[in-house]
Amino acid sequence: MSLNGSTARSDEGPLVLTGATGFIGSRALGALTDGGRGARVRALVRTVPDGQVNAGSGHGAGAGSVEWVRGDLTDPDAVRGLCEGARAVVHLASYVGGDERLCEAVNVDATRALMAEAGRAGVRRVVHLSTAAVYGAGPHRGIAVDEIPAEPVSAVSRTRLAGEAYARKAGAVVLRPGLVLGAGDRWTVPGLRELVERVPAEWDGGRALLSVVDVGDLARLIAAVATGPRGVPPGVYHVSHPEPVRVGDLLAVLARHGVLPPRPEADWPWPACLERLRSTPGRMSERQFALVGRDHWYRADDIWALADEPPGPGPLNRLADAAEWYRERVGRSA
Repeated sequence: MSLNGSTARSDEGPLVLTGATGFIGSRALGALTDGGRGARVRALVRTVPDGQVNAGSGHGAGAGSVEWVRGDLTDPDAVRGLCEGARAVVHLASYVGGDERLCEAVNVDATRALMAEAGRAGVRRVVHLSTAAVYGAGPHRGIAVDEIPAEPVSAVSRTRLAGEAYARKAGAVVLRPGLVLGAGDRWTVPGLRELVERVPAEWDGGRALLSVVDVGDLARLIAAVATGPRGVPPGVYHVSHPEPVRVGDLLAVLARHGVLPPRPEADWPWPACLERLRSTPGRMSERQFALVGRDHWYRADDIWALADEPPGPGPLNRLADAAEWYRERVGRSA
């Protein structure tokens, strides 16, 4: 029996989606309901977005619909029965703040409960969003999945790795993105702006290679894994764009779009960069600086082919679409 009292075969039922109002989840919701996929989505949210009702949400032929279910993921009553009749579960919700108790509650306990519900309901496809940050401090260059041991260094990454274990046990496709860019990004580019102001130089030649993906491309991939005709085998996958991005190129493109200050001419070795960071206090930590200033590149070729989804032109080429959003929220350069 489904939440609305009707029965449905698993291949015709809705997709259960968590995190539907978040940075990545909102774009995934659009990719699932629009763009010809026409999925019916059952979205668990704490607050239904203004103006939204349980009706068709897409536009044009093939548009899908959204059934908004109000509830807290950490509440067992909200999760109970959520997956009945569903053909897939797409778990994108996570907590990335500094409260360790909430990290455990959302990233571990809620994931365990949702995966158990998916198992009880016999859901055939499960997609779980994690993070490449589970590998720890780095540097990492061209690493395949689990080629090195996971060594998370924060409560967020530690609990997201713990949540992965329940998803993997449930037969999920576990996705580990690196940096995610695009409208709605409230960490990566805002953090970069702070860092270029505190360390006003080329960081070690700007040569660090990073795994990066545009949020729209990531959303397309999530939708393809969840609904595509070719089922992706369960397991863990890196889901950034296959081609790594040089941090110097990333900063240069953001500067060209007026999101960051013009690139400085000075080129400092990494120890000098760290020394300047330590002498100019701010919100971004040394560990966070290393995530963008040193190699953090994870091979991500196979998932795009398995999902039969093109990776697109790359995140640097997508930044023009998000530049205005970033300028309004990150600050215009002089």
